[in-house]
Amino acid sequence: MSGPPRGPVLALRYAGFAVVATLANLGAQRAVLALGDREAAAVFAVAMVTGTLVGLVVKYLLDKRWIFYDRTAGVAAQGRQFALYTLMGVATTAIFWVTETAFWLTWRTDAAREAGAVIGLTIGYVTKYLLDRRFVFREGGAA
Repeated sequence: MSGPPRGPVLALRYAGFAVVATLANLGAQRAVLALGDREAAAVFAVAMVTGTLVGLVVKYLLDKRWIFYDRTAGVAAQGRQFALYTLMGVATTAIFWVTETAFWLTWRTDAAREAGAVIGLTIGYVTKYLLDRRFVFREGGAA
């Protein structure tokens, strides 16, 4: 590896990975929603949580390797790092969930729900990058 990307390369790569994680998130949500009553609050909540977890893992793996070029090794160290990565995502997840839910409650269509998810995830991912750069991947990460 030649080192962490910078400038436009970093922005394009991060945006691309955000798209991949968003698609994984929405795909997982669709899978859960297909199993139950789309109007049921419990099914909607399970879909959002499942999608969030899938997107979190996908994004962590991509960010760690291709954005921050992190070489943290060992189960304990990586566990702590993933926990911190997850913690940084709590506020950004709230942004995403509130936006997606507001769109769903307002228009009650899958297209509106997914548009709200994309808007919320976009705002959240920009915020999350700044938090991760500062608090999670400090060792030789992309600045």
